[in-house]
Amino acid sequence: MAKKKENKGKKFYISTALPYVNSRPHLGFALEIIQADVLARYHRNLGEEVFFLTGTDENGLKIARAAEEAGVPVEKFAKKNADAFYKLKKLLNLSFDDFIRTTEERHIKAVQKLWKAGKKDIYKKKYRGLYCVGCEQFYKGNELVDGLCPEHRIKPELIEEENYFFKLSEYEKQLRGLIEKDVLKITPSTRKNEILGFLDKGLEDICVSRSAERARNWGIPVPDEPGQKIWCWFDAVVNYISALGYGADDENFAQWWQENDNKLHVIGKGILTFHALYWPAALLSAGLALPNNLFVHGYVTVAGQKMSKSLGNIVDPAGLVRKYGTDAVRYFFLREASPFDDSDFTMEKFEDRYNADLAKGLGNLVARVIALAAKLKIKNEKLKITIENLKIKGEIGSAKENCEKALEEFKFNEALQATWELIGFCDRYIEQEKPWEDAENKSGVINDLLFAIGEIAVLINPFLPETSQKIIRQLQSLESAPLFPRLD
Repeated sequence: MAKKKENKGKKFYISTALPYVNSRPHLGFALEIIQADVLARYHRNLGEEVFFLTGTDENGLKIARAAEEAGVPVEKFAKKNADAFYKLKKLLNLSFDDFIRTTEERHIKAVQKLWKAGKKDIYKKKYRGLYCVGCEQFYKGNELVDGLCPEHRIKPELIEEENYFFKLSEYEKQLRGLIEKDVLKITPSTRKNEILGFLDKGLEDICVSRSAERARNWGIPVPDEPGQKIWCWFDAVVNYISALGYGADDENFAQWWQENDNKLHVIGKGILTFHALYWPAALLSAGLALPNNLFVHGYVTVAGQKMSKSLGNIVDPAGLVRKYGTDAVRYFFLREASPFDDSDFTMEKFEDRYNADLAKGLGNLVARVIALAAKLKIKNEKLKITIENLKIKGEIGSAKENCEKALEEFKFNEALQATWELIGFCDRYIEQEKPWEDAENKSGVINDLLFAIGEIAVLINPFLPETSQKIIRQLQSLESAPLFPRLD
């Protein structure tokens, strides 16, 4: 309670990257948004005022081309897939506060305002370069791998046209200082070193517009020049401030962005450069505050391969939820996945985790203790608010401390490990005390276990919110129901 009072009025702003709407959601984005949701719930539980943002990136050539291939008007195509991403809120039990689409008027106005604010650093010139539509960016020849885009493994298109450029090179020294001193903190440190290595090669100015013709006339127009569309990346990152009222609600924007030093972007490793260099440089050019933290996660592979339509290994999170439940999906990605490196998904790994940790671990513990309490006819109002066994009290304290420390470092797997170590201790305590052999004289043991389970419910709340509430209801009613039915 003391910590909640201490944090009252403190603001925490968290955002995910915006997924492209050229296809429907897959496990890679599910991982990211579940991680962000845990952090949002955790900070709310600390008593902070939280604003959690997500949405969809709907501009760019790849969207227009995907709509053409589908034979659907681009506006209709974008909306259909944007709706699919919004439905993740219910599917994955997400607690985001706003969902922004980059085709919204509030976003368009903010993008054009930021363009004008940084106009001193924008100039026009003719350019010839290699463009990857998948990445929506130009590559230099030495950045390709065997002549292919390093991210999508496709041959870039040779483009020649007159576009606008942003003076990124002007901000090289300033960006280095901010990143080295952790004013803009990048976690993990390997990603920070990656960006500093990128800076060692020197920054070049970047192309920030496309001809309207090449863009299929899809995207946000450059102010006062409809023949040019703003580069979708230069437009998409503005969502982080357009959703806060940049250019529309000065007071809200000031509170949540300009005056707030608790701003976190959750992103994948493939878009680090955009967020660690291009986005901060645009903010510096416009005289605006920077984000404080970037948490960079790895990719989700499937049986050792990157997810790809051509390989046919795209896994739909909706199918997993329908079969195993929302919290089982959340648990797998938070416990099994590395917070910082690539993580592999297979159905075998998923079901092993489900049976061992959820059905046999947490589910079995709660069922056993509730059954014992019901057998002893312990009334909820008589449950002790203290705990007799100092060893259990110490284990609960350690679990809380370790879980909190791990979450502050974005180590979701270690946070859950700390909680499951407490579950394991409770299992051993039951076997040692055998309260079923002398229930009348061992009511204190059962009370201690009920208390511990209540603390476990609190610890898992940010991770498995639905299961947490189920446990609390069972503790109140002393009526047991399977939390995770064992798989055959």
